[in-house]
Amino acid sequence: MTPSLASALMPLTRFFDPESAHLFALRALNAGLAGRAEPASLPVEAMGLSFRNPLGLAAGFDKNAVAARPLFGLGFGFVEIGTVTPRPQEGNPRPRLFRLPEDAAVINRNGFNNDGWQAVSARLAALRAEGALPGPLGVNVGINKDCDDPARDYGLMVEGASAFGDYITVNVSSPNTPGLRDLQAADRLKGLLDAASAGLARAGRSVPLVVKIAPDLDREALGPIVETALGAGVAGLIISNTTIARPATLKGAAKAEAGGLSGRPLFRPSTELLRAAARIAEGRLVLIGAGGVASGAEAYAKIRAGATLVQLYTAMAYAGPALPARIIAELASLLSRDGFSRIDQAVGLDRNADHA
Repeated sequence: MTPSLASALMPLTRFFDPESAHLFALRALNAGLAGRAEPASLPVEAMGLSFRNPLGLAAGFDKNAVAARPLFGLGFGFVEIGTVTPRPQEGNPRPRLFRLPEDAAVINRNGFNNDGWQAVSARLAALRAEGALPGPLGVNVGINKDCDDPARDYGLMVEGASAFGDYITVNVSSPNTPGLRDLQAADRLKGLLDAASAGLARAGRSVPLVVKIAPDLDREALGPIVETALGAGVAGLIISNTTIARPATLKGAAKAEAGGLSGRPLFRPSTELLRAAARIAEGRLVLIGAGGVASGAEAYAKIRAGATLVQLYTAMAYAGPALPARIIAELASLLSRDGFSRIDQAVGLDRNADHA
């Protein structure tokens, strides 16, 4: 990838507060300042969808679907927008996003700040009207902080999102909406997924459903979640969201801030959870590995632990828009080194290993 103006401007964003830097990045993408990448071709077939490569952008970067097309131009094989809630939501008071540069990490307590489904769905409609995208578009849905009927709202959101998303992610794992993570319990999750399936039926659409889970789950809860997802016809799990844990190794001045921790410290716990889920699922679910991916080696470790697809977000804040193409090139090299010509040949090879 030719160094872009956006890459050259990356050092300047360190002088902005993190949320302003994020807004700058989205505007730069829309202005075409980030250039385009032509990453190595590593095609993947998963959930009935075709991906030009296995690397995706996780939800949270483009909450409001304002830059999906240019984000594909950075080299991502798929892009997930959201989290979107039924009604607009301001989120938690600022500051709510904190850099930990010594740890290559971020803490956020955004609280599902977004423009709401009416505004976001209009943008998605316009995006689809512009023509085909280079890869699958995921729509990540959640509920408002004051929601009194999660099953109803998830069902309505899935029904609406089915018109625009190539897959839909049911987010029940953000630590910044009170009570949300309680919805991961198998009995409550079943009710939500039944409502989501009913939403798809009302829409008359067959769109893969994915559930995003937390890295802090008790291992005893993981099996019931996997089996509940399978019983509900879910296509995959994203493992994982941010963590509320604070490793003793953290050095950043903001390490005690409340919220979800992402970036390098999340790599090991999220990969361990991924590996455990791969052992339970035994190939019956598509697993999407997220958490601490900043290099081809880390993406490859997720794949060998059981992921068919991989997502990143936080590393973009530190490495800039050239990162996706670099990761794909590194991943292609690692596959070739090990004698593989396809991603699926490496998926889950290390799922029985003891640690990440």
